[in-house]
Amino acid sequence: MFNAILIEKDDAGYRAAATSVDEAQLPQGDVLVDVQYSTINYKDGLAITGKSPVVRQFPMVPGIDFCGTVRQSQHPDFKTGDAVILNGWGVGETHWGGLAQQASVNGKWLIRLPSGMKPEQAMSIGTAGYTAMLCVMALQRNGLTPESGDILVTGAAGGVGSVAVALLSSLGFRVIASTGRQQEEDYLRKLGAAEIIDRNTLSEPGKPLGKERWAGAVDSVGSHTLANVCAGIKYRGAIAACGLAQGLDFPASVAPFILRGITLVGIDSVHCPVKERQQAWDRLSKELDPAKLALIGSRTVGLNEVIPLAGQILEGKVRGRIVVDVNR
Repeated sequence: MFNAILIEKDDAGYRAAATSVDEAQLPQGDVLVDVQYSTINYKDGLAITGKSPVVRQFPMVPGIDFCGTVRQSQHPDFKTGDAVILNGWGVGETHWGGLAQQASVNGKWLIRLPSGMKPEQAMSIGTAGYTAMLCVMALQRNGLTPESGDILVTGAAGGVGSVAVALLSSLGFRVIASTGRQQEEDYLRKLGAAEIIDRNTLSEPGKPLGKERWAGAVDSVGSHTLANVCAGIKYRGAIAACGLAQGLDFPASVAPFILRGITLVGIDSVHCPVKERQQAWDRLSKELDPAKLALIGSRTVGLNEVIPLAGQILEGKVRGRIVVDVNR
């Protein structure tokens, strides 16, 4: 038996509970991992509360990422004792995830924990930080350098936004942070933001083409915000889009694309190729300032504390990261 958060849906309704699960119930996989730490992400909040149809089959263990140690392996790339990370690949949605003491997964979904990075630190970065690094890598692939101009980060006080601000500023970019939480201005400046703007200046319907303001952007908001970001990107600039906090829609014009030659890069953290995700984590281990990671902050909770926190994340009441010690 092992402890886990288990989501069930039947005639009694949709419910999530911290409970004991028989190892025989674990899904098929060629690597068995003793999970040490997981996290609670926005998608986990949706899954646990049932406010969005994230979970595709039942019963389900949520948790879209985890860090742990290989107990058994039939995969050629991993052996007993290896420290590993998993992000995405549908775990917590279609395959049992990381909010449990054990996980049975496909070895091709795993990457190695970077040398010098502790498991708890990896989960304080989590999928949000990993996604932020994928965004930074995309902007750099599109030729953006500190000399290109300002970089806008929307949803800057959130998990992805906070790490993006920290990474970009450490790389020498001048960062403009957009947030609806003006009380977080001091926090964002300490992360490296040079300027703070109110998200309301971007969240309403805007013009198809606006003043050229930013060389690039990291957007986790979508909808009108992303449309306005595109309208304000400089000639040959780029935007990395990774979220939909405002909405799935994209009420934009082709004008910025065909008149300024801008690039909109979609960031998929779920099925990102292993080589690229390992590169992202290796870079995080070297380029994310530990002092800024500490500033972003994380608090560690046990499995029994997960369910009440899921709703708080959806309500925007959580700053920083929540690390889950599944053995606590």
